[in-house]
Amino acid sequence: MKNKKLYMIGNAHLDPVWLWQWQEGFQEAKATFRSALDRMKESEDFIFTSSSAAMYEWIENNDPDMFKEIQARVSEGRWNIVGGWWIQPDCNIPSGESFVRQGLYGQRYFKEKFGVTARVGYNVDSFGHNGMLPQILKKSGMDYYVMMRPMPNEKGLPGRTFWWQSDDGSKVLTFRIMYEYLSWGKDLENHVRRCLGEFKEPLNDLMLFYGVGNHGGGPTKENIASIRRMNGEADLPKLEFATPDQYFDDMVKSGLSFPVVHDDLQHHASGCYAAHSGIKQWNRQAENRLIAAEKFSALASWVTGQPYPLADLSRAWKNVLFNQFHDILAGTSLEAAYEDARYLFGEAMAIADRSLNYAVQSLSWNIGIEQDESMHPIVVFNPHAWQSRVDVELEVGGMKDSSVLLDDAGNPVPFQTVKSQAAARGRYRLSFMADLPPLGYRVYKLVKESASIKPVGEPITASDLVLENDLMRLEFDKSTGFIKSLKDKALNFEVMKDGARPVVIEDTSDTWSHDVLHFNGPSETFKATKVLRIEHGPVKSVIRVVSEYGSSKLVQDFAMYPGSKQIDVSVSVDWREKFKMLKLVFPVNVIFSKQTYEIPYGTIEREHNGEEEPGQNWVDYTGIVQATNDVYGLSLMNDAKYSYSMHAKEMALTVLRSPIYAHHDPYVPDADGEYSFIDQGIQHFNYSLLPHEGTWEQAGTVRRASELNCKPVAVIETFHEGKLPQTDSFVSVDKDNIIVSAIKKAEDNDDLILRCYETDKRATSAEIKLPKWNRVIRADFNPSDIKTFRVPMNADLPVTETSMLEWELE
Repeated sequence: MKNKKLYMIGNAHLDPVWLWQWQEGFQEAKATFRSALDRMKESEDFIFTSSSAAMYEWIENNDPDMFKEIQARVSEGRWNIVGGWWIQPDCNIPSGESFVRQGLYGQRYFKEKFGVTARVGYNVDSFGHNGMLPQILKKSGMDYYVMMRPMPNEKGLPGRTFWWQSDDGSKVLTFRIMYEYLSWGKDLENHVRRCLGEFKEPLNDLMLFYGVGNHGGGPTKENIASIRRMNGEADLPKLEFATPDQYFDDMVKSGLSFPVVHDDLQHHASGCYAAHSGIKQWNRQAENRLIAAEKFSALASWVTGQPYPLADLSRAWKNVLFNQFHDILAGTSLEAAYEDARYLFGEAMAIADRSLNYAVQSLSWNIGIEQDESMHPIVVFNPHAWQSRVDVELEVGGMKDSSVLLDDAGNPVPFQTVKSQAAARGRYRLSFMADLPPLGYRVYKLVKESASIKPVGEPITASDLVLENDLMRLEFDKSTGFIKSLKDKALNFEVMKDGARPVVIEDTSDTWSHDVLHFNGPSETFKATKVLRIEHGPVKSVIRVVSEYGSSKLVQDFAMYPGSKQIDVSVSVDWREKFKMLKLVFPVNVIFSKQTYEIPYGTIEREHNGEEEPGQNWVDYTGIVQATNDVYGLSLMNDAKYSYSMHAKEMALTVLRSPIYAHHDPYVPDADGEYSFIDQGIQHFNYSLLPHEGTWEQAGTVRRASELNCKPVAVIETFHEGKLPQTDSFVSVDKDNIIVSAIKKAEDNDDLILRCYETDKRATSAEIKLPKWNRVIRADFNPSDIKTFRVPMNADLPVTETSMLEWELE
């Protein structure tokens, strides 16, 4: 066995939050790091490996002397920093930009405080890994990756060590940990011997992770002594204190050929994609608010000189990143931890809202708006770098029956009043379809009364059971409340053949749903109590379906617009059930289908085998219309959920699960016990149905889903002189499949940072235009490519492409 080697990786898996709150994790981080430092004093060859910048920041702020000791050990090479991220996050649910920020804030912290950056990505306990991570890791300075889940019983892989590749061609050398990322006993002999069968010629080198974990602890004196003892035994491989960096470097130097895996790494704990609706929705909201705040704060800093709140936004992002820790965002922590998470998200969203308001009001205050006492100016800002036509709603006062709405050129705009959020006289809720320039704004004018201008726009056909425009006809069943028919009128094609419906499924699994891939237990459904039209006007008509099941209530408001195939649905759920799951199921009437899921900064096609799958803002089911052979599909978009399933010809959105908080098999709940169950009470979210001829790429699904998740910002203004015109655009792109996902101030100066990604898996040459500064960025994108650009404030300096860390490319 002496021709074989185990690289012994001393570590302490430390969940800062799980079956304890962060304050306990804080204390345990200090105790664990102190223990590791003490082991170094006792053993000159002992090496410790650790990740997660957030915990180092805790030590820096709470025990500066210990922090200096760690700095010294890092400097001498005995304290190995891995991960490069702020925390070890869930690796499915955060957005693509969140994964970039994990590296931006984590790697820059490590560089500033320790003079190093991590070269090894490290998420040993995350419950699956999205397929775009190799590119994000590489562009964040990491060439290697360590993971453990899914384990061999959950996904077969061609070896313990393999190249993991994303769609753009980026590869990271990856290692799947054997058995566990920790050790339970004092002596490691059993831990070592059970791994002997893992050696497969010609790979004679493997990593073994040891040290007390989950609640921290790390390597013990007995662990270290047993390694020394076993090194003299002939039937065991050589055991060497080492780091993951050393292992991967040696594997590259060995010249061995490793297999390539081009896939995401799933599934583990499939129930986590839906567990705890609150944490999932807060995460989505915080990500989108911060991205919008950064875009307009960065632009306002250049246009009006409004100070960019770099420190505040950084702190807000770090709050979000901490809450993306896998046991928090997965919904598997104890109930009190979600109060803590709500406070962190609340602080982040308050910072985002404040920053966004300063930015847009600085811009709107500098728009030249003529004085006219008969009108209210409304400035609507578009956070997306494409021409956007979206429904805008805002509360206003002072409206009359004879009021009209005009755009910046004086053209009348259809509008209607919908139910105000205030149950008081004198307040109205205005709804209108705004045509907005790319990443810019337009001024609209609400004229209090006008005899010369008549209201415009004709309502669609709408009754209590039917919504119909020129393109689509939507019909409901009065007795069930199900969608009875969704017909594309041009093709005379029934998109939904058998009716869309809410389904309640028995789900007695634990919080993680360990070893559950399909939720197909006994099912029931809601019964309709009301189906009626509640809104009708030139902008939209809305049918409300009120349904009940057991002690629970479901309210869905279906909105249809003139000239649009998209149907927007506002949902309110009052959930009172236990050990049950709620899905919304949509049958799709096509054959030869293809099922596509959005994943962070990319997409993936999966089988329609009924397995619960993670997804981002949207999923799509596209195939062939049997009668005509036309390509046709249905995109399902939402603003709060991440869990989907597709089986046969049905696409389903998992709305919620209601297990016990932090219930982990094999614990069996007491039949007579009192427990706290997840997702009890009222929640609100939105989803949209987008039927489309052709593919989702042709339908613009990525853009429509982005508009649903990050809505326009409306500011009620007044009259003033200003240097800015009444409509303007700051950034645009000439290709539909290139998305400008982030604009921010650079971390180190006043330059702008732009991030873009390619959505359709096709090589593309694009121009990103910043017309106010006479800047054009010309770039060639590989399929699914993510690019980061630095735009200097000094117009004499060129635009350059950078890493995701905002550093020059090597």
